[in-house]
Amino acid sequence: MKRRGANDLVKRASLLRRDSIHGPFEGTISVDVESDTILANGTLIQVVYSDSPSAIDYEEYGIHDAIVVDTTGRWRDSDGLEQHLVSRGASRVLLTAPGAGAIKNIVHGINHDSLGDDRIVSAASCTTNAIVPVLKVIADRFGVAHGHVETVHSFTNDQNLVDNFHSADRRGRAAGLNMVITATGAARAAEKALPELAGRLSGNAVRVPTPNVSLAILHLTLERPATRDEVNAYLRDVSLASELRRQIDYIESPEVVSTDFLGTRRAGVVDGLATIADGSEHVVLYVWYDNESGYSRQVFRILQEMTGGHPMSLPVSSSVAAAVGRG
Repeated sequence: MKRRGANDLVKRASLLRRDSIHGPFEGTISVDVESDTILANGTLIQVVYSDSPSAIDYEEYGIHDAIVVDTTGRWRDSDGLEQHLVSRGASRVLLTAPGAGAIKNIVHGINHDSLGDDRIVSAASCTTNAIVPVLKVIADRFGVAHGHVETVHSFTNDQNLVDNFHSADRRGRAAGLNMVITATGAARAAEKALPELAGRLSGNAVRVPTPNVSLAILHLTLERPATRDEVNAYLRDVSLASELRRQIDYIESPEVVSTDFLGTRRAGVVDGLATIADGSEHVVLYVWYDNESGYSRQVFRILQEMTGGHPMSLPVSSSVAAAVGRG
């Protein structure tokens, strides 16, 4: 990152301490300006300043075989992202946006087994992670002939706060005052994660004046008829007792609104009461998702796969506990 003034590190620590959406950081934070580090709850964060990703020497900081998580949005293709791999100490790159070209779009729970030894991979997008697990299980059970994904998405920092010039269509209009129709790459990214649905999905998005939590509406034409109760019962079971229970959640409540899903750890939450299905092949599903927190959990899960590190889940079985106790 680039240094932005004398108080840069202090300001970044303050942004970590206070979050307008997710609230205050629960823990201690201290700053060492001389060493460019932030200590957060005992975890040391080394801040590295550079004008170019290829100019960073990670080994100078004792960092070896680093996985660089590129959250800048500046590059989405191999040519741009390979700049990170020129740096000493960097071994792989994980992009937090849909990757272009041959870059794999990985949705944890769906195709993380295909990570392999690729040096550059993508964690797709928040929307892709919300819809792909649901699309996968629906396709497995009922088949999907084709579908359209309409995303009602909170505004993001690439939009303007007030009307001003913007290189993208419509995004120049004030984000806090307008609903803005815009393109989304979620459908194409979903097809990369689910090749069996290639050519069957379309997508669009509407940015709305809320700061977080979005909603994906899936208009699907199934390959066999399904009733509302059948679809909902299946999705509820999947959320409770399947390999995708960390990705898919399910709720039935007439009272929930977007802020109720703030901080969710799941990639997406199916709103069962909103499901539309009349026993024909046409089904409409509504999937809530915290486009910050839920997606971040998915990115972290991919990082775990890339490093081979999986923290112990508690409670543990007696046999595992005994093995741990024996040291």
